[in-house]
Amino acid sequence: MRTPVKLAVVYYSSTGVNSEIAREIAEAAEKAGAEVRLCKTAELAPQAAIDSNPAWAANHAATADEAVATPQDIEWADAVIFGSPTRFGNIASQLKQFLDTLGGLWARGKLADKVYSGFVSSSTAHGGQESTLLALYHSVHHFGGILVAPGFTDPSKFADGNPYGTSHVDANGSNPIGDTTRNAARVQAERVVKIAAALKTGLAA
Repeated sequence: MRTPVKLAVVYYSSTGVNSEIAREIAEAAEKAGAEVRLCKTAELAPQAAIDSNPAWAANHAATADEAVATPQDIEWADAVIFGSPTRFGNIASQLKQFLDTLGGLWARGKLADKVYSGFVSSSTAHGGQESTLLALYHSVHHFGGILVAPGFTDPSKFADGNPYGTSHVDANGSNPIGDTTRNAARVQAERVVKIAAALKTGLAA
């Protein structure tokens, strides 16, 4: 029997949008046959900042027991899907801080030859979603990773319109995640698992 693909879904979420997308991706990947680790990055913001935003405080409490990502989760994985909200067209500092802890693995070649992909959210349309994903993917190139974006490989991708990764505009909490984003998450998860499985099989041959 073929060994299942090991997928790490590593994300940061303040108000919960990326938490929900991460769960969608994890569930779709498990249905596609992957073994999944769902992990959040450590929070860097002070408690006062968290408490100043009710949605942020609620998500912080709701995910309190969720596993915090470590470099070992990346070393374990055959594939990694990173998620972040936009921060001035770039990834959030909480995810960047995690990436910066991976230097030891990088130096030993442990980040190379894995499949990587990403997802993103923003408050506004054209709020830096594509630039955030492209910025994230710079790290993948340095890792020696295999970038697997969803592209327009499924009819549903023409609904969300982002070939770089799953994305959602939450309109400051007034636009909940719906079928368009969920379908995009499913397509991305299935594609990552499919390509990672083929790569894993080929490397083992």
